[in-house]
Amino acid sequence: MTERPSGTSQLWRVLVPLTSLFAGVLFATSASTAQGTDLRAGRFADLADLVDAASKRVTAQDKDATSLRHEVEQMRAAVADRSGSVAAEVAKGNQLQGAAGLLAVEGPGLTVSLEDAPRPSSGQRPASSNPDDLVVHQQDVQSVVNALWAGGAEAMTLMGERVVSTTAVRCVGNTLLIQGRLVGPPFIVRAIGNASALRAALDVEPGVALFEQYVQQYGLGYHVSRNTRLRFPAYDGPLDLPHLNAAAR
Repeated sequence: MTERPSGTSQLWRVLVPLTSLFAGVLFATSASTAQGTDLRAGRFADLADLVDAASKRVTAQDKDATSLRHEVEQMRAAVADRSGSVAAEVAKGNQLQGAAGLLAVEGPGLTVSLEDAPRPSSGQRPASSNPDDLVVHQQDVQSVVNALWAGGAEAMTLMGERVVSTTAVRCVGNTLLIQGRLVGPPFIVRAIGNASALRAALDVEPGVALFEQYVQQYGLGYHVSRNTRLRFPAYDGPLDLPHLNAAAR
């Protein structure tokens, strides 16, 4: 006498082919998406790789943008030569270039260097078991920048990039992303202004004071030096605020 299939057996007879069909669909979709590449070991293994690739694209695009800006300047000058009203507006804009960081400047000032703690020699233990204690962070650099502005800095650069009102410093691992460029330590900040006033502002900045505690405890690098003559290039990057503009729309 043949037993009737139980409810469980009937359920498995339905689920097995459905599961096989679903697995086949997933396999086909994965193969189509990958297009012959390994999805797990893709082109960008992590965020740092993605940022590095984007940084290289930005560098190439910066060169194109610089060339285009020169062309625009030449066209604007040509139009101003033919129109008095245009020439007047250009003159108004030129008066604001210094405050916007669009002119090269030079003068005395300070150089501030922040660096990660040195790696221990073979066999030695690091100064801290927490890696975050041993590296410079975004807030450390930002504290220095804020202190120098508060101290009356007339102009500033970070890693050779002119710092303006739209400049943002973002942390990516133990590197910084500034104006599309990925940079690593030591992080160099230079400011033109009264050196004594700039140094005094650094000494009273709470964020700098906290960083100096880590310098003493874990061996991070912090150096401040006076400069009799610094020369900064004009900022030549974009001045628009894309996120603000998008919100306005």
